[in-house]
Amino acid sequence: MRLAEALRVALQAVVANRLRAALTTLGVIIGVLAVVLLVAIGQGARQEITGAIEGLGSNLLIVVPGDVDFSQAPPRSDFRLADVDRVGRAIGDPGRVSAQVASGDNVRAGGASVFTTLFGITETYPEVVTRELDRGQLFSISDVVTARRVAVLGAKVAAELFPDTDPLGKTVTIGGLRFRVVGVLASVGASLFGPDRDEQVLVPITAAQRLLGTQRVDAMFVKARSTDTIPDEAERVREALSRFEEDEFSILTQEEIIGVVGDILQLLTFVLAAIAGISLLVGGVGVSNIMLVSVSERTREIGLRKALGARTRDITLQFLLEAVVLTGSGGLIGLAAGIGLARLVDAFAPVPAVITGWSVALALGVSIGVGVFFGVWPARRAGKLDPVVALRHE
Repeated sequence: MRLAEALRVALQAVVANRLRAALTTLGVIIGVLAVVLLVAIGQGARQEITGAIEGLGSNLLIVVPGDVDFSQAPPRSDFRLADVDRVGRAIGDPGRVSAQVASGDNVRAGGASVFTTLFGITETYPEVVTRELDRGQLFSISDVVTARRVAVLGAKVAAELFPDTDPLGKTVTIGGLRFRVVGVLASVGASLFGPDRDEQVLVPITAAQRLLGTQRVDAMFVKARSTDTIPDEAERVREALSRFEEDEFSILTQEEIIGVVGDILQLLTFVLAAIAGISLLVGGVGVSNIMLVSVSERTREIGLRKALGARTRDITLQFLLEAVVLTGSGGLIGLAAGIGLARLVDAFAPVPAVITGWSVALALGVSIGVGVFFGVWPARRAGKLDPVVALRHE
């Protein structure tokens, strides 16, 4: 029997039992849909986090206390502003070094109140860590030296505290102290992961330290001159911080952070795909069961075909193709539904979803593979039937 003829017979058998075929492929449809959708969400999360890290600026070195462990809270910082000065002198340009101290606090203006992430920063922060102003200005070095109570509001904070007026020159209250608003940051949009950067308030680092009753610096940022100079400048930073033990601080590049986070999210994506693949396995068992029922129901037909000259491999091919048609059609339907649902999620939900070529190929390949794997045994059983016994079957 030619392949085209075997495929035609398989399609006829599927069409003749449309309801049974639809119920049989339901598990495959759900499995493929789940694989495509969950992988799309995993890839979307990875791209969003990568974009957020890259958005901090290029050629960036991030100096943080302790060993970096994303599964634990960050350790207490022993960095001080003197350490920031030493790092600036070590790399030969203090303008390429910035520092921050962070805390959560309520910001009030009139009767409005917003809980924000308060960042105490140095005057070099916008040049080192890319942040643009929408209007107004950032504070100067004299504001940092004198711990002047001035603030730059994130776009969302400004809109919520001053919905109908220009916030420039107005005052806000943070921790019981009044700060004069001198600028508003350009909106960068909300992120699903991490704090919303439009809900931040920036103040001079010295004013933040006085407000929080601390001398600590939570992190330092060093902007390397180029990608090629990153190793050399990292070594200079390490020498400048020689008063600390080797394990008391870490120097990270953007590529290292993206690599670690990317590996974690990639593993999560594969786990989600594996969980969704269980539905495909269940669907495959259903296909195998239905194919065995089909072989039993069509035993006399098989006997007649073999009596008329059909070979064992012809019968085997016919039933194998029937199983592949069932899972392949289910895979196509599930793929279309998964892509459509992923686009809806990406458009209307806060969760990003990105369709990737490998997830589409994986879903289709696995669905067809399920048909082959679970269809082989019923197909071989059909092909090995004795024609005399099959013709006598009731």
